[in-house]
Amino acid sequence: MFKALEKLLMPLADKLGKNKLLIAIRDGFLISTPLIIVGSIFILIANFPIPGWSEFWAKIFGEGWESYLSTVSRATFDIVSLLTVVGVGFAYAREIGADRIQGAVVALVSFVIIMPTSIPYVGEDGPSTLSGISFDFVGTKGIFLAMFIGILSVKIFHMVYKRGWTIKLPKGVPPAVFDSFAALIPSAIVMFFFFLIGIIFKLTPFESAHNFIYTVLQAPLMGVGNSLGAQIIYTFLNSLFWFFGINGPAVTNSVFSPIFRTLSIENLAAFEAGKTLPHIYTGQFVDFFQTFGGGGSTLSLVILMITICKSQRIKQLGKLSIVPGIFGINEPIIFGLPIVLNPVLIIPFVLVPIMNTILAGIAFETGLFPYTNGVNLPWSTPPIFSGYLVTGSFVAAIFQVVLIILGCLVYYPFIKILDKQYLKDESSQITEDELEDISFDDLSSL
Repeated sequence: MFKALEKLLMPLADKLGKNKLLIAIRDGFLISTPLIIVGSIFILIANFPIPGWSEFWAKIFGEGWESYLSTVSRATFDIVSLLTVVGVGFAYAREIGADRIQGAVVALVSFVIIMPTSIPYVGEDGPSTLSGISFDFVGTKGIFLAMFIGILSVKIFHMVYKRGWTIKLPKGVPPAVFDSFAALIPSAIVMFFFFLIGIIFKLTPFESAHNFIYTVLQAPLMGVGNSLGAQIIYTFLNSLFWFFGINGPAVTNSVFSPIFRTLSIENLAAFEAGKTLPHIYTGQFVDFFQTFGGGGSTLSLVILMITICKSQRIKQLGKLSIVPGIFGINEPIIFGLPIVLNPVLIIPFVLVPIMNTILAGIAFETGLFPYTNGVNLPWSTPPIFSGYLVTGSFVAAIFQVVLIILGCLVYYPFIKILDKQYLKDESSQITEDELEDISFDDLSSL
């Protein structure tokens, strides 16, 4: 069975892992991740979940001190689509060998070209329009369109460039000037293409490409991703890929990351505005309630390795892995125990994250504690701290501990089987070493 799965999954993971489009989307989001995290920290400071927090600092900085911090969050979350199109354009240009900076810039300009620049409003003189760009189009609603434009614009730009449709300056011209003129015609063709696309969509009932992509694609995908069934599939695939030595999230996040990030940012916007949080299955749910200690939720396993195992190999590896495990790093366990292609541990390795997902989903659905607030903490934030910070509830932090304990119970019978096997191997090795120490010289001396 394992050989059949390996034959099926290894080629699939290899193709997905090397797909330039998926790599560009994944890395494009990673480019903006540091900015998103910093913006989240500012929001967390302004809305820290401690009673009397806001009133205490208001005595020092005055009423409305939170508005100063919100300027940083607006500079990241309200323009997340712009960050996405630049990041994806840059990453895709890198993957196909195009000019990275030109790729990022032409993607950004293309995104703005098809964006509506008239904002309707009702004034004293009745309905009118205002020239400008609405945050609705550069925020979360434009993320999927930003990905498409980031890919398509760079693809067209590179295709025209490779055909030689460029202005060629004589030798001796500074490189910056040469590259600038070489990009002129490819950029013009890309911009004219999206100019036509913008006009075409204005003639449709959707009125803009943003409304079309959000209505037809992004909203339905978010609805599917914001479900317990999708989370179970995502978790199962992650564990299954890890079992074969493939970094599961590196493969699956190429598809799921845009959905999780959009859901998280919408929760964060509602949290900052003091509104009801709309989504359960956000990126914070994935990072802090599905797995603890890395893929397979191996923090429970590491705890057992230290406390109940007798094999020195397992015990010493557990001691070396406990600190990284607390911060979500489990490669020492994956490849050192190992878990990769280990038939003894495949069941709990897959089962524990699914159990966590189902129990956490039920806990959120039943209102045991608030939904995650969308604050984008680093995925390495330890349990208890992460549970409290992303929900503002001590119950959520305690619930994380409960899940870790339940994980220990599931892992227990399987690690005991492995412990007995390794302990037997170690005893055999000791006996062989003792036999190797016996020599005829010792007998002759008698």
